[in-house]
Amino acid sequence: MIWNKERLKDLVEKRLSDYQIILVSNREPYMHIYRGGEVEVIMPASGMAIALDSLMQTCGGTWIASGSGEADQEAYAGQDAVMVPPQDPKYKLRRVWLTKQEERDYYYGFSNEALWPLCHIAYTRPHFDTGQWETYQAVNRKFADAILSEVGDQRTIVFIQDYHFALLPRMLKEADPRLVVCQFWHIPWPNFEVFRICPWAREILEGLLGNDLLGFHLQYHCNNFFDTVDRTLEARVDLENFAIFRHRKETRVRPFPISVDNGRFESLAAAPQTITQITALRHRHNLHGVKVGLGLDRFDYTKGIPERLEALKVFFQKYPQYQGRFTFVQLGPLSRQHIKSYKRLIAKVDFLEEEINSEYGFGRWKPIIVLKGHLSHEEIVPYYRLADVMVVSSLHDGMNLVAKEYVASRVDNQGALILSPFTGAARELTAAYTVNPFNPENIADALFEALEASDEDRSTRMENMRAWVQEHNIYYWAAQYLLALLQMPMEE
Repeated sequence: MIWNKERLKDLVEKRLSDYQIILVSNREPYMHIYRGGEVEVIMPASGMAIALDSLMQTCGGTWIASGSGEADQEAYAGQDAVMVPPQDPKYKLRRVWLTKQEERDYYYGFSNEALWPLCHIAYTRPHFDTGQWETYQAVNRKFADAILSEVGDQRTIVFIQDYHFALLPRMLKEADPRLVVCQFWHIPWPNFEVFRICPWAREILEGLLGNDLLGFHLQYHCNNFFDTVDRTLEARVDLENFAIFRHRKETRVRPFPISVDNGRFESLAAAPQTITQITALRHRHNLHGVKVGLGLDRFDYTKGIPERLEALKVFFQKYPQYQGRFTFVQLGPLSRQHIKSYKRLIAKVDFLEEEINSEYGFGRWKPIIVLKGHLSHEEIVPYYRLADVMVVSSLHDGMNLVAKEYVASRVDNQGALILSPFTGAARELTAAYTVNPFNPENIADALFEALEASDEDRSTRMENMRAWVQEHNIYYWAAQYLLALLQMPMEE
């Protein structure tokens, strides 16, 4: 049986009815912004947020996150929380308010100038700053206080998301040992030789070992974590049972490859308004009579966007027959613009776009269209349906849900996926065209192969990937996590 919303809800009601669920993340699932003088609710451009929103709408509970929308505080209207989604409330969203200095040092600083490049081996040097580390500790404590205020006397599962809260599990367990604390680390875990350069490596590991259950995307990342703990702390690493014992506390470590709500994307992809929008997009971007390639990434140096554009330059050189017959559309929101490495990335993308369009473009045809900005998933799905080929060429990625969203949206069983082997998704979507993102000619050749493939070949590949995503969806992921928790001894 395929896991779906009803089956997951049944599991929660039968096996976990005595527990409330508190999910914790830095990014909120709904943001309030100003548009046209009015307050409007949007979902952030995050595959993780979309996937976990499906989980929380099914299970209910409380989601605690930092308030980042410009109109978030106005939307609260004196309340400590809001119910979401606005049109059909299913769970409570409580926001933690950070000062500008806290946001700068905890989020842009230690989280994304230290931990992010440390874990993504994409040749960007981590920056370690004592002041940012101290703020990171303080913000983790701030979230701990918010969580503990929600617990009360009820038995509680706290489900923590990602690298922003490496210290939080230990803080929670020390404050209330009754809590069931688990965490999913959405980014890669590097090998010991890389991680050991962090000045606070021991403190981060101690924090993570406060979890009862710690999840990564891949067994490879679990193995790296086991090795890092074994070579850093005095702990017993039990590889037979995938557990670590430290100070008589057991932490189980497991791989749980995250996925998407495939039903949500299938419904959008088949909707009449999506078909209408595809026609509108062809007209808006002058895409009539041309094949379309698509990239969709947050503008981040780990996503391989400049390398992808360099590959397009090689493609038009090597396969001139596609000049005037193929346009590549690169979409994505800007992010972390306060960090120098991100500013350099945006400048490089702008330079490459102008260079390639100047060299190869003619008349109304442009070889590359770069669109920077936030798009809702209702706006993204028509691009998925429009694209003859999707390129996901991350230099290093824990999973990459965009690849799975594209597959779920191809209800016509057409389209082609070009995928980096340095993504977690490559371990699952084995019918994709695999490329080395550091090799422009490899990407160019894969583009040509995908565009020249027969309809039958494309259909066979896509059916294979769609079957996998349909079975291994977000509800399957959540169920495996909860079932792993249920196998653990929970304190009365």
